[in-house]
Amino acid sequence: MIEVKGITKTYKMGDSEFQALKGATFKIEDGEFVAIMGPSGSGKSTLMHILGALDTPTSGTYFLDGKDVSTLSDDELANIRREKIGFVFQAFNLLPRATVLRNVMLPLVYDTVKRSERKARAEEMLKAAGLDEDHFNHLSNQLSGGQIQRVAIARALVNNPSLILADEPTGNLDTQTGEIVLGTFQRLNKEQGRTIILITHEPDVAQHAERIITIRDGNIVSDAKNLHQIII
Repeated sequence: MIEVKGITKTYKMGDSEFQALKGATFKIEDGEFVAIMGPSGSGKSTLMHILGALDTPTSGTYFLDGKDVSTLSDDELANIRREKIGFVFQAFNLLPRATVLRNVMLPLVYDTVKRSERKARAEEMLKAAGLDEDHFNHLSNQLSGGQIQRVAIARALVNNPSLILADEPTGNLDTQTGEIVLGTFQRLNKEQGRTIILITHEPDVAQHAERIITIRDGNIVSDAKNLHQIII
């Protein structure tokens, strides 16, 4: 699914330059659950933006489903994000005065999907994300943090993307609620074969993935199967 070859990213700051990524190279197969872990300033956020088609590398190539994303225009990148990538963020990014169903249906509006189909797909994804039907018509600001994040996961799934990219998805949650959300990702990976990339700075969170890529100072310093995966 993903092949990254020699990715670099250099930012210019006045007369100086900062190299955030220094030749990252790896592959991620369809159906894998991978954590990309590193401390603040390691380059993981820069890598996440490139994998999410939110930015392009300075050099190197990035293939997603056989397409070289590193060469695409802004409009083509927008199409990749809409069609192939589902995002789950730390900050949830839901509409607080909209119902759960409306929040999940919203991405389908831009694809001109009929309302009846939008509703059916939103309900299906909310169930897949583990949210109880009793909450579907609640406003998102009436839910707990864990419930809100499950709504965000459902929204990420509703366009049936090839890739789920979760950026610090438990960062605003307490430990117990975070475990529930990580269990949701595991279930989506195991039961539906979803490809999931989890971005985190926390080793305990990364341990829930099948494979851990560790980045430090812009370099991939380790990439290995997680033999001690925590299963929920």
